[in-house]
Amino acid sequence: MNRLVEIRSQEFLCRERAALDSKRRLFWLAQAEEWEQRALDEIAHHFRECNQAELNAA
Repeated sequence: MNRLVEIRSQEFLCRERAALDSKRRLFWLAQAEEWEQRALDEIAHHFRECNQAELNAA
């Protein structure tokens, strides 16, 4: 889950930059959205691994 923390940190930085850089606000928000999607993908991957491990243990 350390990877998820890193991804969320990048998302936060992009959102922070969007707030501070009005000229490139849309660019930074788009970047933040990409990082958010990566975070959701990482969460889904983690749960798939956990479920597979449970199935293998049963």
